[in-house]
Amino acid sequence: MSRYAALVIVLIPGIMAVMGIKWMRDTLFGVLQFPFPYLWLQFIAGLLSFLAGLAFVGGFIFYRDRKRNKVQLKYRKK
Repeated sequence: MSRYAALVIVLIPGIMAVMGIKWMRDTLFGVLQFPFPYLWLQFIAGLLSFLAGLAFVGGFIFYRDRKRNKVQLKYRKK
């Protein structure tokens, strides 16, 4: 059951990062999505969404690997 909870916790920010990539791509092609009134606002929201999702997933993986001592020596717990 805990594996499913961990999967859901990682999927939500992953989907957020994918939506950020989609919004940035749509901005480059000039397609304005519903919640945004301006293309530049859509691009900024997409960039922030992508970076937040990437940071969360990266931090989750780093935390898991650090707990299992699968990181470099300088990052291991003391």
